Amino acid sequence: MHVAINAHLLAHTRTFRRAGVSNYVEALLAHLGQVDRSNRYTVYTTRGLGAEQLNLPPNFRVRPSRLPTINPRVRIPWEQLLAPALLRLGRADVYHGVLNVMPLACPVPAVVTIHDLSAFLFPHTFRRVNRTYTRWAIRVSCRRAAHLIAVSEFTKREIVRWMRVPPERITVTYDAVDARFAPPDPAEVERFRRAKGLPERFVLFLGTLEPRKNIPLLLDAYAMIARSTDAPLIIAGSKGWLYEPILARAEQLGLGDRLRFAGYVDQAEQHLWYAAATLFAFPSLYEGFGMPPLEALACGTPVVVSSSSSLPE
Repeated sequence: MHVAINAHLLAHTRTFRRAGVSNYVEALLAHLGQVDRSNRYTVYTTRGLGAEQLNLPPNFRVRPSRLPTINPRVRIPWEQLLAPALLRLGRADVYHGVLNVMPLACPVPAVVTIHDLSAFLFPHTFRRVNRTYTRWAIRVSCRRAAHLIAVSEFTKREIVRWMRVPPERITVTYDAVDARFAPPDPAEVERFRRAKGLPERFVLFLGTLEPRKNIPLLLDAYAMIARSTDAPLIIAGSKGWLYEPILARAEQLGLGDRLRFAGYVDQAEQHLWYAAATLFAFPSLYEGFGMPPLEALACGTPVVVSSSSSLPE
């Protein structure tokens, strides 16, 4: 079998873009390469990301684009106009869309992974072009894909409910944490704590600063206990869409040195942030799966989450 994988969202620079779906694609390719040496794979990537970076076995062929498809204004035409022609020329048997999308005129059976329906339920958290395309693409995938993969039972129920997809057309395949998320050597944690100037005890949030992460509620909750705990609140992560109200709320609460914004956290240090924390708090309003709580748990840190969406799973 010849499987074509759309991996254009696999970022090869260590920025906030290496979150979410980029990690999903990277792990998918790495583990497929370990377990399947018989089927053929063609992996379509963005400009500058070739076989030498991915280090895949010989049955994987990596085809970088000449275009900067990490940019959605370039990637969307590739997905809908160029991909069908490439699938025909490459004689693929199956197409895997790793993030909601398949070509409308896909010439082969498609399997599409749907991570969440946030574009429908939280449209204000998307830029207009991305929101419009994502909603259209999910509808196309739900109608035309041979099979769908959902990353949680919650997401599967949402697809059945909102997209009217028969449950038998959806398989739940949970996300999983990378092996680096494990309790590290205590001495390494202490060196990290000193290097970052972290206190012995603190509450941590790690994720993109955006509306659906519900950070203002976390700030309000922490303000209620700030005077009765020696553990400050540290909010780590890059600024996302509509982050300004988060900073405004922090200013209104006047938490002073009880609150710290740590900014972007490199992937290589994430496990140390989790392990150094006394408690990880993640009050998100909506998650298709929700990796940070699982990563924190894998590092041995107690977790408090909201009871919404997939998080109880």
